[in-house]
Amino acid sequence: MSSTTASAYPPVPGTPAFGRLPWGSLLALAMTGFICILTETVPAGLLLQLTHGLGVTEAMAGQLVSLYALGSLSAAIPLTAATRGWRRKPLLLLCILGFLVFNTVTTFSSNYSLTLAARFFAGVSAGVLWGMSAGYARRMVPEPLKGRAMAVAMVGTPLALAFGVPAGTFFGDLAGWRSVFGILSLSALLLAVWVLWKLPDYPGEDADKRLPLHKVFTTPGVRPVLLVVLAWVLAHNILYTYIAPYLTQTGFTGRVDLVLLIFGITALLGIWLIGVWIDRHLRPLVLVSLAAFALASVLLGIVSNQPGVIYLVAAVWGLTFGGAATLLQTAIAIAGRGSSDVAQSMLVTAWNLAIGGGGVIGGILLETTGVHSFPWVLFILLSFALLIAWRSRAHGFPAKRL
Repeated sequence: MSSTTASAYPPVPGTPAFGRLPWGSLLALAMTGFICILTETVPAGLLLQLTHGLGVTEAMAGQLVSLYALGSLSAAIPLTAATRGWRRKPLLLLCILGFLVFNTVTTFSSNYSLTLAARFFAGVSAGVLWGMSAGYARRMVPEPLKGRAMAVAMVGTPLALAFGVPAGTFFGDLAGWRSVFGILSLSALLLAVWVLWKLPDYPGEDADKRLPLHKVFTTPGVRPVLLVVLAWVLAHNILYTYIAPYLTQTGFTGRVDLVLLIFGITALLGIWLIGVWIDRHLRPLVLVSLAAFALASVLLGIVSNQPGVIYLVAAVWGLTFGGAATLLQTAIAIAGRGSSDVAQSMLVTAWNLAIGGGGVIGGILLETTGVHSFPWVLFILLSFALLIAWRSRAHGFPAKRL
C-alpha cells in the first residue's frame, strides 16, 4: 500500500499495538452488519405472515425487500460523499439509530405505504453504513492486520444469511412477524450502547483531500474491482435467488434447506480462511475463488442429477463466496487510497445492482432457456471476472501491495 494510503488516516489513541485485534470493537461492527443484513432479508422468510398482517399480496409483500435495496442503492454514493467529512463514530451511531427507528415503525405499522417508506429509509441507513464500515475496521489496526480486521468485521453477513434468517423465520412462526422486527429494534438499541462503549472515534476526511466522485471512480484499480463485483455477485445471485426452482427442476425437491445449510457452513469456513490469508495473499485468493466457482459451475452443467455433485458444488460455492465481500472490499480500499470510503460506496452500489440484476436475469433465464442454462451463464460471468482480475496486476488486484 502506498504511503498516501497509510498516512491518510493517522493513528489515534486506542489503536491496538502490532499483532493484536480489537475484538470488542470489530465484533460490534460485525453485529452492525448482522442487523443490517437480517433487516434486509428476513421479510423473505416472513412473506406469508406479512401478506396477512398488511393485507397485501405476496408480490406486494416482496417489495419490502425491494424498497430496502432501493434505499441502499440510491443512498450509498451521494450520502457517503456528503458525510465523508463527518467523524466516524457519530455517523455510525446515526445509521444504527436509523435501524432502531425504522424497524420500530415496521413493528407497529399496519399501513402498507408507511411500511414501505420505513423499509426504504432503513435501506438508506444501510447504504451509508456499508460505505463506511470497511474503512472503520481498517483504521483500528496496523497495516499487517487490516485484511484480518475486515474479515472479523464482515462475519456478520454470512452469519445473518446462514443462521439469522432461518432463526427469524422460526421465531416469526412462533410469535408473529412483528415480534421479529421488535427484536431487531431492541438489538439496534443494545448495539448503540455497545458502540458508545467500545468503538474508538476517528475524524472524517479532510476537506482539502476530498477527491471529486469522478476522480475516485477513475483512480487506477477502482473500475476493475467494480467490474469483478458486478460479474461475481451477479453470478452468485442468479443461483442463490432461484436455487429453489433450480433444485426442483433438476429433481431435488425438498432439499433446498440442506443445500443452503451446506452453503452457509462452508461460507463461514471461507470467511475464516480469507481472514487468515488475506493480508499476504489477496490476489491469489481472488483468482482461486473465481476459478473454483467457475469450475464448480461447469461440473453443475455437466452432471446436475447427482446428489453428491449438488452438495459438492454447494460446498465449493459457499467456500469461495463466503469471503468475497472481504476480498473485494479490501481490494477497493487499497485502490481507493485516501478516498476509500467513497470507493466503498461505489462497491455497495455495484453490489446492489448485481443483486437486483440476479433477480431480473435469473427470472428471464428461468422463463426462456430454463434452469439448465444457469451453470453456463455462471461460467461466462465468472470467467469474465477472472479475466479482469488476472489482467489487473498493477492496480485493483496487484501482485504486490502498492
